[in-house]
Amino acid sequence: MLIKKPADILPSEITPQALFARRREFLTRSGAGLIAGAAAWHGIPGMAHAATKLHTQPSVLSTSEEPTPYDALTTYNNFYEFGTAKGDPASNAHRMQVRPWTVRVEGLVGKPRNFDIDDLLKLAPLEERIYRLRCVEAWSMVVPWVGFPLAALLKEVEPLGSAKYVEFVTHYDPKVMNTDVIDWPYTEGLRLDEALHPLTILSVGLYGEVLPNQNGAPIRLVVPWKYGFKSAKSIVTIRLTETEPATAWNKFAPQEYGFYSNVNPQVRHPRWSQHSERRIGEVRKRPTQMFNGYADQVAGLYQGMDLKKFY
Repeated sequence: MLIKKPADILPSEITPQALFARRREFLTRSGAGLIAGAAAWHGIPGMAHAATKLHTQPSVLSTSEEPTPYDALTTYNNFYEFGTAKGDPASNAHRMQVRPWTVRVEGLVGKPRNFDIDDLLKLAPLEERIYRLRCVEAWSMVVPWVGFPLAALLKEVEPLGSAKYVEFVTHYDPKVMNTDVIDWPYTEGLRLDEALHPLTILSVGLYGEVLPNQNGAPIRLVVPWKYGFKSAKSIVTIRLTETEPATAWNKFAPQEYGFYSNVNPQVRHPRWSQHSERRIGEVRKRPTQMFNGYADQVAGLYQGMDLKKFY
């Protein structure tokens, strides 16, 4: 089978999303769909993803907006462990080995546990959730993530009553990753009620396939009402704590990146406005929506809080 490199693929050769969905439905009905547990995960230079479909079901939490094309999602990324230019992760992330892979869940839990990636994929049915993603650099995209609620994982380990926050620690291998930029490994955090919200997922794929390395393989966080850097990639440890965990960008530049980092057009980044954004593939800008358009679902989490102070 001929595998084309990204530079060889013309826009006319990109499968339309609707046709992609019909093909996947046919494969599922015919029994040809593959489950993630049988995937042979590997890295392909320039693409760094496994050519394996995932069994998914649609989610009622999806937006009706048209997803950003697959080639854009996988070649325009922030993953500073593999370079600071947007194209660097797609060129370099194939160096990261994503099998075997274990996620340790520890801290204030009744049942701390190591989860193999295959065990994680059995916790809940995989859903395709089409979410908006907004980054602080004023660009955005619409991603058909494949994943399951983070709450399903936390239920397995039984959080203690003293647990108030969830910390995420990501993979770091100095042999294949950058050794400068920020203090590695990359860490992020959520309040426990944010982590348990139905919109918060652990993603293992996009566009019906396992995650490419540059998008955070083999498992990453997705919190759609927050700026993209909150959605930690390539997670190896999840830790429940009583106190607010230190996060990578907040440690690096606390005046620019707060712990909450909710999408809020009223809170200006010191170096640029957050009032508008440009969707990848579009020329025109569009107004930034409060909580990235998910205000109806999540505003109650912050009732009574000054969101300019707790940014």
